[in-house]
Amino acid sequence: MLNRRILRVKALKVLYACAEDRTLSLKDANSMLDASCEAARDMYLFMLDLVRPLTAEASNRIEAARGKLRPSEEDLNPNTKFSENAIARVLDEDPDFKKILERKKLSWEPYDAFIRDLYNTVSAREYFREYMESGDRSAVSDARLFQKIFEEELEDREDLLSILEEMNLLWTDDLGYVLRYDIKSLGSIAEKGIWTLPDLYTSEEDSSFARRLLQRTYGTCEGSFERISANVSGWERDRLFVLDTVLISMGLAEAETFPDIPLRVTINEYVELTKYYSTPKSRSFVNGLLDRLIREDIASGKITKSIDSNQ
Repeated sequence: MLNRRILRVKALKVLYACAEDRTLSLKDANSMLDASCEAARDMYLFMLDLVRPLTAEASNRIEAARGKLRPSEEDLNPNTKFSENAIARVLDEDPDFKKILERKKLSWEPYDAFIRDLYNTVSAREYFREYMESGDRSAVSDARLFQKIFEEELEDREDLLSILEEMNLLWTDDLGYVLRYDIKSLGSIAEKGIWTLPDLYTSEEDSSFARRLLQRTYGTCEGSFERISANVSGWERDRLFVLDTVLISMGLAEAETFPDIPLRVTINEYVELTKYYSTPKSRSFVNGLLDRLIREDIASGKITKSIDSNQ
């Protein structure tokens, strides 16, 4: 589930916490990394489960309309396409899905106001109207609707962000990645007719990558900070941003530890992270200094691959 890009982000947050609190041990750092990775999968489960309460909200409204004192013809003969969608049925009939949600105490029940507001928003959309009017009652059609909802309605909702922050502070910044993975799962459910819990890591190599990157950076951080300070002027040294030094330290650790990752890829990945987690001036600073320090390590033989090739 978790690829190397998000694993770098998670390691960055742990290492930044260690830089701010020098009492945190490597054991503490490893525990924090494990908790952060598992939390991302918990968030994936919670967001995927949004399918069921949203479907239930549609069913409840249909039943309420039927129970009116003077129901209309439409109330008595409603369009049940969404309320009977195949994706909700697969998840609702999967004992493993419901069991893991219960074990992890992941539930939308306390947030019924959010579910109502989201249904009001979705049901007013043109894409929802087109879905309801279409004669296609396939799981693929149902999945496409939910994929549209996950793509367009969730990432920028302040009320959802408040819910996620209330539930788990480790979920901060993971929503975009998790939603993309949920969208992938919705397609898989439609295609296969079943849900399967994704592995925590994309591969065993990625699991090893995260832990080795954290451990190597933690072990060399002090020396990397000294190298960074020595390569800037005194005036700039006083204004070094801690997160920038962590990013550069991670880039050096990755370049020295993983011979299979091209150096240009490593540099680009950490420069990219400055856009989301550092200052406007950090991009050029991290790019220039990381490039310079890696070239020094190549010249000294500490790194044996070339910065200007794919090897």
